[in-house]
Amino acid sequence: MTIVHTQAQVNKLRCEYLINPIGIDAVNPRLSWHGIDHGSYQLLVATDTAFKSIVWQTKAANDSIQRAYNGKKLEPFTRYYWKVTGWDKKGKQFVSAPAFFETGMMQMKNWKGAWIQDTRDINIKPAPYLRKEFPVAKKIVSARAYIAVAGLYEFFINGERVGDHYLDPAYTRFDRRNLYVTYDVTKQIQPGINAIGVLLGNGWFNHQSTAVWYFDKAPWRNRPSFCMDLRIVYADGTIETISTGKDWKTAPGPVLFNSIYTAEHYDANREIPGWNQPGFVDTAWKNVIYVHAPSNNIVAQSVHPIRFADTIFFKSMHKLSDTNYVFDLGRNIAGITSIKLSGEKGTIVKVKHGERLYKNGHVDQSNIDVHYRPTDSTDPFQTDIYILEGGRTETFRPHFNYKGFQYVEVSSNKNIQLLKDDMTAYFIHSDVPAAGGIASSNTTLNKIWEAANNSYLSNLVGYPTDCPQREKNGWTGDAQINIETGLYNFDGITIYEKWMADHRDEQQPNGVLPSIVPTSGWGYEWATDLTGLLPSPSFPGTCIYFTAIPGACLIVMKISSVM
Repeated sequence: MTIVHTQAQVNKLRCEYLINPIGIDAVNPRLSWHGIDHGSYQLLVATDTAFKSIVWQTKAANDSIQRAYNGKKLEPFTRYYWKVTGWDKKGKQFVSAPAFFETGMMQMKNWKGAWIQDTRDINIKPAPYLRKEFPVAKKIVSARAYIAVAGLYEFFINGERVGDHYLDPAYTRFDRRNLYVTYDVTKQIQPGINAIGVLLGNGWFNHQSTAVWYFDKAPWRNRPSFCMDLRIVYADGTIETISTGKDWKTAPGPVLFNSIYTAEHYDANREIPGWNQPGFVDTAWKNVIYVHAPSNNIVAQSVHPIRFADTIFFKSMHKLSDTNYVFDLGRNIAGITSIKLSGEKGTIVKVKHGERLYKNGHVDQSNIDVHYRPTDSTDPFQTDIYILEGGRTETFRPHFNYKGFQYVEVSSNKNIQLLKDDMTAYFIHSDVPAAGGIASSNTTLNKIWEAANNSYLSNLVGYPTDCPQREKNGWTGDAQINIETGLYNFDGITIYEKWMADHRDEQQPNGVLPSIVPTSGWGYEWATDLTGLLPSPSFPGTCIYFTAIPGACLIVMKISSVM
């Protein structure tokens, strides 16, 4: 008799390196697991939890712990269940708990929604709010929202923010590839009238701040836009899709200005209570306009998302005057702050972030603003601006940016009273799982390791960057040098695979790559003395890209097969 063990010898099942992902587009998704030192295994994939409707099964007598799906053609909008049975070299059997993955659009032709925006004017600063109501009269089995955005967004159903991601979608070369995100919104939809609300931010798509990198001159630059399909499956077997179209309405709101590079300006007097809830009267709102999709390549965002990874309280606060306070976090992070305020209506509060202090106690930005080239004084670097409504305690946290900082200086044009606990910081980065670590009796060594990890995570925001404040650029040399540090400590393969796709988007026909990826066009000639393609002796039929950077080592990157 064979004894079946169901304990943890076959576990950590992943599809495309993610736990139970929904909305994947991979035709042959990679299935991986952690397991025993087995002599063989069997992998089953089915469309039901009882594994009666098998779409693929395979058995192999080797030590592989990853297989690419090779069964029946995967259908869009479908959940597949899978499990692994392993046998050790003595014949003892171990069975994993079942896992699942769910396909998304799979192909561009499956989108039903139109791309919409509020205006084509890229110089308008207030962020657009968009909304639509729809009825639900039948029992729902499941509901999925598929949203593709050129820019950044926050998404609401019936007043509730959907998901825990921040700065979605990840930055890409927008005119060549766009990412969409899938949400399970079954629990958010209610019987009767429902409301969808979307707030759009500029991100890297409509870069209004000016710096040496010329992102304000990017070839893709346009007003933020988006496309959405909300696909509802009812208990009677029918399917309804609520999509973006001309029946959506739009209006500006309290987000007066937003920049991924500098900060956000917010006027609480312009807030629109109930704008994302059913029953809101939007007769004064304008109709949206149709626009073309930013690219013909809209694919699933199959990465570990950016999240609020840690909440950090400030170590100290120094009051310089009734209109000037400086907070010290006690450590350097990439992220944002939340501030609690009370004061007179119309009070203007500036929240300035930096990594150093002058001798007089004020925040010093001279080490991080050297590449900033503002056209005027209305967009101060790493400085959120908030205008109080007054008459209540107000809390402000920006929607569409992040900074690098340890110190925060708050200044106002009228007296305000602040306490240390009125300011909170949030460490923001791609939420990659820890994969390795060290422990030693040497305190200094432990601190160096912690500092290195803190720096690495502060520079992982959907792509690896060089710094979270003055540039936020995906320097290829920096990332190549640091990749071992990252992958020994964190399971960041989804980020790097996404970034390699960014490289393919940016690579010129002759093989040349820019110094930063993604790029608006800057960096194809800078920092390289020697650049080109050579046939690879190790990989027949393949070319390698090489670049020699003055004062640095030769960096070689295998890119693609020669067709």
